Amino acid sequence: MSSSAPHLSTTSTKWDARLWGILLTVSLVVGLDALDVSMVGVALPSIQADLGLSTSTLQWVVSGYVLTYGGLLLLGGRTADLLGRRRVFLVAVAVFALTSLLGGLVDDGGLLIATRLLKGVSAAFTAPAALSIITTTFAEGPARNKALGIFAVFGASGYSAGLVFSGLLTEVGWRWTFFLPFPVAVIALIAAMRVLPKEGPQERIGGYDLPGATTGVGAMLLLVYTVVEAPEVGWGAARTLLQFAAAAVLLTAFLTIEARSKHPLIRLGILRSGPLARANLGAAVFFGGYLGFQFLVMQYLQSVLGWSALETAMGFLPAALIVAFGSPRMVPLIMRFGTGRTIAGGVLAHLLAYVLFLAIDRDAPYLVGTLPSMVLLGIGFTLAFASFNIQATAGIPDHEQGLAGGLLNTSLQVGGAIGLAVVTAVLTANAEGETGSGALLNGFDPALYVVAAMALIGLVIALSGIRGPRPPAVEQEQGPEPEAREDREFVYAAD
Repeated sequence: MSSSAPHLSTTSTKWDARLWGILLTVSLVVGLDALDVSMVGVALPSIQADLGLSTSTLQWVVSGYVLTYGGLLLLGGRTADLLGRRRVFLVAVAVFALTSLLGGLVDDGGLLIATRLLKGVSAAFTAPAALSIITTTFAEGPARNKALGIFAVFGASGYSAGLVFSGLLTEVGWRWTFFLPFPVAVIALIAAMRVLPKEGPQERIGGYDLPGATTGVGAMLLLVYTVVEAPEVGWGAARTLLQFAAAAVLLTAFLTIEARSKHPLIRLGILRSGPLARANLGAAVFFGGYLGFQFLVMQYLQSVLGWSALETAMGFLPAALIVAFGSPRMVPLIMRFGTGRTIAGGVLAHLLAYVLFLAIDRDAPYLVGTLPSMVLLGIGFTLAFASFNIQATAGIPDHEQGLAGGLLNTSLQVGGAIGLAVVTAVLTANAEGETGSGALLNGFDPALYVVAAMALIGLVIALSGIRGPRPPAVEQEQGPEPEAREDREFVYAAD
């Protein structure tokens, strides 16, 4: 089942209070989803000391959220398309608020991880529902690009600001990193109930693909779980290899089912869209490298340089500020140059940030050692994040916008989980028997080379979408004729 398109759909870039309310409400919730990915990072040592968790258990405070978030996004996107975006969004935000409150109250490590798993489930449903609400409320073209640019401000700022808030709140107490999202989520829920238009009469466009959902979600969960666990168990261990094999079998079964299903969870034909495919592949390696670099630098500042949680947070502040101030100004840039070029510029900025951090003297002061990389990190995220959202949803019909949003967010989360796991494995493998800061220093450069390699792969993917000179400005504004959309789409979306 799918709801009809919202009655407020508009092509204008001048919006009334109701349209602004819709945009800001769903953007706020996605900002919370992003914030939760990184906000507990600096607080982990305090959580471990207070709850007496082992290192292997502690990792699930982060990976538990990423596991369910990344593994269930496709199901979340399809559910939004079938049951109605408003309904799915409201229920998921309510669960997010409740689990945020419980996470700050529990005194047991197992219960804390359970709340993180549930919160990841809620995020897996809010993110694609929110993106599809925007893409069906604002018509493709300048109006949608402006909306997605603002939407990206909240998402990108959430990722960048997570460590900053984590450091600030950890100084007060680690529980506040869990309490903070609760009142914000409650406010967003109340606002959403008031401003989101109720779905009209339901139009049958297909049923549930339960075999596809089971095998697809199972493959994704098992893949992410195996990658997260592999650094601890061993990449060559029999358990790891068997789990990878099982994930491959489930994935093969999923693709076979989807190809034959009358009402597939994922219409495989959607993957033939060049812009969508590039956006998803590019976002996966982009975010994998970003999370890996973020983890390495956080460990370096605290373990090697001896910085406090607050000092570490302030170290990341320049990147967060650039994202916050730069993202609202991205739409004109995207309209002028196209998403392929802005994504390539963003990935190149990250590549330069990683290489620069490799080249610095380890004893260099922050202003000449770490700050330049942070500036480049903020510029890169600003250029690429909004562009990925626009590129991944351009030319997709309204009834599949939830699916397109789910695919993009799945790529981000699974790419982030895999990238972080690989970087951690390289870091551990090169410890050479050392512990503490010595182990970190031994594996630091090899791990940074891996991060830089991810950025280089992302740059190649982005450049593959840039073909020749830009079309005339009028086509940038209006796009090609409808019958040509499938192949060329819009210049600012496909390049």
